[in-house]
Amino acid sequence: MAKVPAIETERLSLRAHRIDDLDDCIAMWADPEVTRHIGGRPSTTEETWTRLLRYAGHWALLGFGYWVVREKATGRFVGEVGFADLRRDLNPPLDVPEAGWVLAPSAHGKGYATEAMRAAIEWIESGFGARQTVCIIAPENAASIRVAQKCGYLERQRTEYKGQPTIVFVR
Repeated sequence: MAKVPAIETERLSLRAHRIDDLDDCIAMWADPEVTRHIGGRPSTTEETWTRLLRYAGHWALLGFGYWVVREKATGRFVGEVGFADLRRDLNPPLDVPEAGWVLAPSAHGKGYATEAMRAAIEWIESGFGARQTVCIIAPENAASIRVAQKCGYLERQRTEYKGQPTIVFVR
């Protein structure tokens, strides 16, 4: 099983998810503001629990995954960032790690997503050796598109995922 590396930035700590993160994750994923561009509906407790287990499985089987993000100064939950292989039904398929980020509403607009993702990208490119990563974003999610662009992602194509317009970005 791969050890999940802990990463620190100026303001944030990124570490493996733990069971005691579950309540924060449930609250974030149940918020309609958070999920309106990610699946379009709040997640149930069961779905969030499954997501947390999927994160652990990524690290165990693939050597990369998602981190929980917290403020260093306060320990307050910020959100989740990282990489996955979700075997999405897209054409062409995403055959490299897929980057993703989701933040609790209290963390929006502070630059945390960009700060955390830059650290995660540095890790996957140097420590893991990935030469390329992708991300998919709903066209109306302007804030997430800005994060992707600040992190060096460029639009590769416009497509549909689960019947919804989607932009594929590559770095």
